[in-house]
Amino acid sequence: MLTGKQKRFLRAMGNEMVPILQVGKGGIVETVVTQTDEALEARELIKCRVLQNNLEEPKAVAAELAEQTRAELVQVIGRNFLLYRPSKTKPMIELP
Repeated sequence: MLTGKQKRFLRAMGNEMVPILQVGKGGIVETVVTQTDEALEARELIKCRVLQNNLEEPKAVAAELAEQTRAELVQVIGRNFLLYRPSKTKPMIELP
């Protein structure tokens, strides 16, 4: 569980990031979960976007994806959201 200070730190880092993962009308399928898992292991903090053709609420999609990948949901703004999970092999982000 992240503290408020840690979330603020991660939000500041994610502010200038571009979304690297998009969830389309197919929703959260196995390939999306796999891609998210690999991206989290490589980068630790990723920005994702829920496309307009997805009928689900972005908060629900973000929460479900975070649960399936065992990641922390840092922030949801509009259709974008940030996920964080420390890397098992080589942690890069040092939280305050």
